[in-house]
Amino acid sequence: MSDSSWGAPPTAGQAGYWGPTEGGPVQGAAPAGPAYDAPEAQHTRPMPIVPDVPAYGGDQDDDRGAARLNGHGPLFRDETFQDSAFQGNTFHGNTFEHDTQNPEPMPDAPQPAPAPQKKSAGRDLSAAIGVGVGLGVVIIASLFIYKAVFVGVVAVAVVVGLWELTSRLQERKAIKAPLVPLALGGAAMVVAGYVRGAEGAWVAMALTALAVLVWRMTEPPEGYLKDVTAGVFAAFYVPFLATFVAMMLTADDGSWRVLTFLLLTVVSDTGAYAVGWRFGKHRLAPRISPGKTREGLLGAVLFAMVAGALCMQFLIDGGSWWQGLLLGLAVAASATLGDLGESMIKRDLGIKDMGTLLPGHGGIMDRLDSLLPTAPVVWLLMVLFVGSA
Repeated sequence: MSDSSWGAPPTAGQAGYWGPTEGGPVQGAAPAGPAYDAPEAQHTRPMPIVPDVPAYGGDQDDDRGAARLNGHGPLFRDETFQDSAFQGNTFHGNTFEHDTQNPEPMPDAPQPAPAPQKKSAGRDLSAAIGVGVGLGVVIIASLFIYKAVFVGVVAVAVVVGLWELTSRLQERKAIKAPLVPLALGGAAMVVAGYVRGAEGAWVAMALTALAVLVWRMTEPPEGYLKDVTAGVFAAFYVPFLATFVAMMLTADDGSWRVLTFLLLTVVSDTGAYAVGWRFGKHRLAPRISPGKTREGLLGAVLFAMVAGALCMQFLIDGGSWWQGLLLGLAVAASATLGDLGESMIKRDLGIKDMGTLLPGHGGIMDRLDSLLPTAPVVWLLMVLFVGSA
């Protein structure tokens, strides 16, 4: 509201406009004399007639306050309309024209209740299922047709996983773990585990760590310690743990052992997801992975134990159902810890997924998170239960 229309103090030539002063005329009366007949007086707006009702705000408002008709609306056209009850209306003279193009609901009008929302899985399930089925076909075909091809599939997955991990480390933390020695050493590690067993895997791991140390020396020393530390960690986390899958494959029934390992891990993840999504109420580790629940963990254990009993009884030579129960329990624990471990890494990096290579899943590392730490657990229990041959 401008001072020229309402609220400005009287100036010379406008005495009496605001009401009586000492010895002055009554409020609203026109002052006598030529000053009122001056040309400037043609620009003075007449004082509106205010109904005899309390102004908005009650007794605390004085006679120069923002008086409103019935507590609403401006008194003059050049005032800005602020009352929320009349937003969307246009003031013309003494009337309001309602804006029918953009109507605003009255504040006290009943608002429609929001429609109940269904739980969402948070991912494209159709894409996730399609990608999962495709990967399953490739893995099973290579696993049972020619074992060496499956070792190649594992090596490729390791190299892609290393690329995702080192790329995110560089993007988010400026850590430059050398990818070339990691990729070459990681692939060699998987092959050495298949050909020479645990001894070959350890030797390849040591040589890969040494290669990381030497390769990083070709660059300036700033950040050397954090770069080589991240490189050695990546070598152990991805390819070395994956060598236990290759070592499982060397047994006479190696293909069935690997299939059991994959089935139990997938069933554990599926049980955790299904039970947690439907019944989950108590969070398992809210500071690490808010989506995981204790009910989901119970579902993972139950599903994995049942699947383990069936697999050990019918797929593994010399296996027994009670061994499968223990195997399923161990898989559920290691898969959950592996998932939480990668969630810690991603939370530290401030990312949701390690990559976007697999629609509906994220990256390769987002699928290897529970498989990698589970591989040595299954390999060890298989050796204890039915031997390594």
